[in-house]
Amino acid sequence: MSSRESRFAGSTVVVTGGAGGIGQAVCQGFAIAGANVAVVDVHAVEDAARTLASEISAETGVKAVAYAADVASRAQVTDVMSRVVSDLGGLDVLVTLAGGSLGTPKGLEEITEEHVDLVVDVNVKGTFYSAQAALEHMGRGGAIVTVSSIGGRQPSPVTGVPYAASKAAVVGLTRRLAREVGQRGIRVNAVAPGLFLTGRLQTMYDEMPEAERREVLDAIPLDRFPELREIVDPVLFLASEEASYITGVVLDVNGGRFMPL
Repeated sequence: MSSRESRFAGSTVVVTGGAGGIGQAVCQGFAIAGANVAVVDVHAVEDAARTLASEISAETGVKAVAYAADVASRAQVTDVMSRVVSDLGGLDVLVTLAGGSLGTPKGLEEITEEHVDLVVDVNVKGTFYSAQAALEHMGRGGAIVTVSSIGGRQPSPVTGVPYAASKAAVVGLTRRLAREVGQRGIRVNAVAPGLFLTGRLQTMYDEMPEAERREVLDAIPLDRFPELREIVDPVLFLASEEASYITGVVLDVNGGRFMPL
């Protein structure tokens, strides 16, 4: 086994939103690299999380356990993190993938108070509660990878204002948290994925007029949509010792569509 394949051996990784399209790939990536994995997702997809955990354990030999939790509930997240430590023997890495536009409309006139609350509760509060609960158990050398979005870095044609605001907030949350826990030897970084066409985003893209779809693709200098591995590898990098002197950064993974100074 190469050092790259074993770089997380003996570690425990928690992935919220672990049963989603990107979440599944991230869980599998950590397991292949030797980590025990906690697949955390909401009750509605608990069966999917359990199936994924079983498959990971069977295919890689690591421990993988599914947990149902709504990350917008501080009590549920706190309970899950304690159970992870008890079941898997520790908590070394947290990846906060739970979130998204969550089926809410993008049209300004269609957005209700309930839509705003849902998106902010999951994307912002959920990220904070997950990090806060994980940090109670995380020691020196721990790492948190939060998930922003290109939609929080520049205007996006496929998501609404609440999503953009919440994903921009994750960037500020990440930087402040990195400053807060740096002296404890814990790193906090964010990834900001571009258009990874999984789940709801694929549906939203498919429903766009042909001209708008072409416009989206033309705006990507690499002239293609990404493969799942192209977000998995950056997440694993930021969580690993290879990024041991990197904290408080946002890694944009978008094929060049957004190029910050």
